Amino acid sequence: MPTAILTGQPVPGSSIEGDLRALGFEVRPATDAAHAETLLARVPEDDRVAVVDARFVGHVHALRLALTDPRFTLAAIPGAVSARAAGRQALTRAMAREHSAAGGNGALGASTPGGNTTPGAGDGTTVVVDGLADRITAALDADGAEVHRPALGSLVAAVPADPQARNEARQAVAAVDEEAVRLKSAVKSGDGLFTTYCISPYSRYVARWCARRGLTPNQVTTASLLTALIAAGCAATGTRGGFVAAGVLLIASFVLDCTDGQLARYSLQYSTLGAWLDATFDRAKEFAFYAGLALGATHGGTDDVWALALGAMVLQTTRHMVDFAFIEAQQGAAATSAAAPTAALSERLDGVGWSVWVRRVIILPIGERWAMIALLTALTTPRVTFCALLAWMAFATLYTTAGRVLRSVTRKARRTDRAAQALADLADDGPLVRLLVRLVPATGPRVAPLAAALGTAAVLLAAWSWGPSWWVVLLAGLYTLCAAEAVSRPLTGPLDWLVPPLFRAGEYGTVLLLAAESGVNGVLPAAFGLVAAVAYHHYDTVYRIRGNAGAPPAWLVRATGGHEGRTLLVTVLAALLTAPQFEVALTALAVAVAVLVLAESIRFWVAAHQGGAPAVHDEGETA
Repeated sequence: MPTAILTGQPVPGSSIEGDLRALGFEVRPATDAAHAETLLARVPEDDRVAVVDARFVGHVHALRLALTDPRFTLAAIPGAVSARAAGRQALTRAMAREHSAAGGNGALGASTPGGNTTPGAGDGTTVVVDGLADRITAALDADGAEVHRPALGSLVAAVPADPQARNEARQAVAAVDEEAVRLKSAVKSGDGLFTTYCISPYSRYVARWCARRGLTPNQVTTASLLTALIAAGCAATGTRGGFVAAGVLLIASFVLDCTDGQLARYSLQYSTLGAWLDATFDRAKEFAFYAGLALGATHGGTDDVWALALGAMVLQTTRHMVDFAFIEAQQGAAATSAAAPTAALSERLDGVGWSVWVRRVIILPIGERWAMIALLTALTTPRVTFCALLAWMAFATLYTTAGRVLRSVTRKARRTDRAAQALADLADDGPLVRLLVRLVPATGPRVAPLAAALGTAAVLLAAWSWGPSWWVVLLAGLYTLCAAEAVSRPLTGPLDWLVPPLFRAGEYGTVLLLAAESGVNGVLPAAFGLVAAVAYHHYDTVYRIRGNAGAPPAWLVRATGGHEGRTLLVTVLAALLTAPQFEVALTALAVAVAVLVLAESIRFWVAAHQGGAPAVHDEGETA
């Protein structure tokens, strides 16, 4: 149970003790600074602890933001400071410094203006304890500790020094609708047009309803997944009624998907496991719905759109990898020139309200994407749905990639070692590439993006032109050599962030083209399963990097072969086996990869959660 050490004398009419208990804290009043230090030492090391000024006047949600947010080791607002287990040592050290600076008798030195005093512990001294929380915060800052200060906006948090200031602070508290502020802050900033105007105006109230009934974000996330899976099942029936129900349920799933994040922000229920579930389930829901649509189209032998479904998954995943790799490449990068003209133009356009919404719609965020899929599913056919989706996603991919290439070229930056390592982890190089890098020393100019693009283009063109054949195997070997050249040096160039998404396009596209050219209906569903399993591995790598947990273990990369090993294996199987045998081989490979990556991923994230890993709240894709 978290503990709040209340310092100083409560003022008449103060509700601070009740507010702290309402937030789940055990309140322990301190008679003086030495007593506060003693109480701090008695709090179990694993518990959160807070030091709060008894004169505090402000909103309960301001206290909640500073004292209960699990994402931050240390946090503070005027009159209150808190620490998680990882920050206890820093907090204890800061409090001890305040005590020793006063000669070890509990005094804190000069009182703050209007500060209250209480008798010392039997020695006749005057002990000033008001302002202890703020002094500890100042000491933490002096020690270089990273103290989070939440943005309060219109919320009030103050330690009035006299009755007049206290009265003014209480009037300021009464003038603000705290619940309205809390609801507004629960909505993610930067959402898309559809989410902002069609979902969030009421989903925030669903989030509050869930909070008041003790539901957790993870439970809402799971409900969203189940709803989407039911929607996929309805689509798989292949009937018009099933398609209509699927569209309605997909929107309901998206409402719950928005609600879980809003519930996490409303009640500050962040967790490592929750962030992983939210991100992973989003991909599972969308790709399961693609599969449901493809099954529905083939119901009764009317149409086969598995190639389109797989194409949508390949394009969507590659597009996400462009986003992830570009963002990671910018981490800590220091510009070597003035701001890019493209960035300056973007900032000017941000001043025109309508242009912001137009650009958000163009990139087809998850809200617009799911709304389009739901509407087209209900009103048209799966083929029309996938064709429209592919066309819009292709345009969005070109738009975002071109803009980022221009930014990277015109605003060159020095990449950090962390960014280069993140890109190397995202590349997912297997044993073959790593062996080649060790055997063949890097020489000549840096050509990472060019080498990756050449290898990807070669294997895709071969698969497109010849289908399953030994020529494709030969070009897959060239792809492996190009991949080794691409990663032979640290990925610190201005366009090196293109390397991971190019590898994704090469591997996924090869599987898609060879499966489509096989001529057997069951091969494409098997290929869909294989790409889904590999894509999960790549998304999991992204989520680990974003959570500062590093890449998946080396044994997993070796066991799954890396992107070049899987590409070579698929091309050899396609050339060596008959179409029915190829279907069985792809299915077996998909199951093997899925078992490996899922087992390791689940083990890692559950262990991280149980081990008390710092909570995160990855906002993920724009809704």
